Amino acid sequence: MKKSAEDDFRRFVRSRWPRLLRTAYLLTGHHQDAEDLVQAALARAYTRWEKVCGARDQDAYVWRILINTNADRLRRRRIGEWLTHWLPERPASDRADQVVERSVLLDALRALPARQRATVVLRYLEDRSEAEVAALLGTGVGTVRSQTARALRRLRAELPRLTASERV
Repeated sequence: MKKSAEDDFRRFVRSRWPRLLRTAYLLTGHHQDAEDLVQAALARAYTRWEKVCGARDQDAYVWRILINTNADRLRRRRIGEWLTHWLPERPASDRADQVVERSVLLDALRALPARQRATVVLRYLEDRSEAEVAALLGTGVGTVRSQTARALRRLRAELPRLTASERV
């Protein structure tokens, strides 16, 4: 492609990108799919740019490419439905309590000093050995043990207070 034609294409993309993306979003319903669709359509338009420039209405030409690209995408994704006599879904339990527990735990961890928080996270949430934690933090194993013990003591003191305030 000639330099002038490529510059023309770049100007076209910069000026039309928001409208193309909005149209693609309305076609797909998802922002990521819309971006993929616009990029695929513009790639097709780029390969045919001289033909696009010769068209009476460049916008209509590129929008037609966008719509056809979306139709191709839908044809490839089409999945037939299978009718069965049983339901594959199993009822899921309510996980609201787990969300509350996680929130309380995160609040308690935030209350710890940075060094203690690091030892607890590395030791128990990432399941690392004391030696690994010591190597990662650049301290001795004894320091990791004492920091972990202090952190656990403080967490045990903080958690009942936090859970009581959550109930109120």
